[in-house]
Amino acid sequence: MIYVFLAITVLSIIFAFRLKKPLLLSVPFVAIFGFMMIQVAMVPLGFFETIRFIFSLR
Repeated sequence: MIYVFLAITVLSIIFAFRLKKPLLLSVPFVAIFGFMMIQVAMVPLGFFETIRFIFSLR
């Protein structure tokens, strides 16, 4: 999975410089956020219970 995020990062940097669109540099952050949301959604609890559980871990 790390290679997928690495590829997304490298491609977004290349396209950001080629197309001169700095907004493309936000694509890796959006991808990681989306991945985290998918992982949270896979937990069999409700959304807010899952968030409470994640933040209550020490």
